[in-house]
Amino acid sequence: MGGFGSGRKGNKDCTDDMRQIDIRRLSREDCLQVGIAYCWQWTRRGEVVASINVTVETDRVWFTYRQRERGGQWQDMRYPVWLDRTACNLGGTRVWWQCPAAECGRRVAVLYGGSVFACRHCHQLAYRSQRQASDDRATTQAGKLRDRLGWEPGILNGEGIKPKGMHWRTFERLRVRHDDHSDKAMMGINRLLERLRR
Repeated sequence: MGGFGSGRKGNKDCTDDMRQIDIRRLSREDCLQVGIAYCWQWTRRGEVVASINVTVETDRVWFTYRQRERGGQWQDMRYPVWLDRTACNLGGTRVWWQCPAAECGRRVAVLYGGSVFACRHCHQLAYRSQRQASDDRATTQAGKLRDRLGWEPGILNGEGIKPKGMHWRTFERLRVRHDDHSDKAMMGINRLLERLRR
């Protein structure tokens, strides 16, 4: 939900609007073991709305699914998505997708659905925060800081007290950041109210 004056900024779709496959989640859930095959599903309100068959090989994963665009004919899709690995500082490796879109090959953690699962750049997707006006972003940031400080939600509710166990320097730093974001959000609300009065 957006705040005052929120709305779509620009013409890009948002990453939140697309089905996504996050390789970090697959790795955490042991879904990248060589030789396994499974069906990954997306649900909405407990109902399966889409699925994709995944087959894991040594250096790649095969995606198999059916798709159609704008109510057209169903098409069978089957293609490999190559895996890339990077060394971690404390040992081990981290696994990444290599974007399967033509002439891309970017190393990414998340692929987004479409006729082909690809990175957000290939699908020209924006993050939700990029579609927010600056005062809406300020409201969001102030809300996150209020949550971290244990204060009552909502910038109109005033400041709370320092949480038990938090250092005073940390508290002051977070309070100053909160006040900056809160001031920006209030300026946006005032601008909107001025426009409505005219």
